[in-house]
Amino acid sequence: MELAATSSQIQSIISIIFSLSAGACAGSFINATAMRTAADKKWWGGERSSCDKCGVILRAPDLVPILSFIFLRGKCRYCKEPISRRHFAAEIISAVGTAALYVRWGLSPALALSLAVFWFSLFNSLTDIEIGYIYDVWAVALGALGILMRIPAGVPAILDGVIGGAVGFCFIALIILVSRGGMGWGDAMLMLGIGGAVGWRYSALSLYFGFMVGGVIVLPLMLMKKLKRKDAIPLGPFLAAGSVIVLFLGNALVRRFGYFLGSSPGWPWG
Repeated sequence: MELAATSSQIQSIISIIFSLSAGACAGSFINATAMRTAADKKWWGGERSSCDKCGVILRAPDLVPILSFIFLRGKCRYCKEPISRRHFAAEIISAVGTAALYVRWGLSPALALSLAVFWFSLFNSLTDIEIGYIYDVWAVALGALGILMRIPAGVPAILDGVIGGAVGFCFIALIILVSRGGMGWGDAMLMLGIGGAVGWRYSALSLYFGFMVGGVIVLPLMLMKKLKRKDAIPLGPFLAAGSVIVLFLGNALVRRFGYFLGSSPGWPWG
């Protein structure tokens, strides 16, 4: 009995280590793709990774996610200039988020869908932070992928995704129209994609938590006069953070507020 328990624990540890590694690799790829997309460069084909400062083509030992940054002490092997910490941050965030989602959902359709939401949201957050722009094609791709993944679950699951996309898009679109451009249409497209993947219940909760996270971060900065009311603030990362929070807490919240959101979180969360 103890041997079986030990074996199960070892398998769990190995699975978590694997998910951390996979997440770090995904984060490295997502960050590179976001940077090249923002710089209007190709991220596919024969493009090679290079140092941001000296332009030297990097070799395999320089590209090991997380570990290369640590062993190189955050500096380029060739020019000794500091490596942007965004590389390390993206890899860490992706690694931890991927492993946490694996622990939350296990090997299931919910894990596949939540990873799609997490990774696409990370990409859109990085481009929004860097250049203040969310690429519609990447946001729509998430929604389309979410709808396609719902097909095996039948019409109710598909409709849930379609309604989810509509809820997310229309809510942000209404704010844009009322505020006369106080937000960008990229934010509406981002919520279209997230809503299409997570369904209408999770979409509504993602909006709520996205604005809550934004308020918790932005308001103190404004009080400390680090930000001004007219400063451009990227909303995408906050909406993305809201969607990730819901991937962990959504089921409990849906059941808690069942009178409003319905008794079931919907496929594949319920």
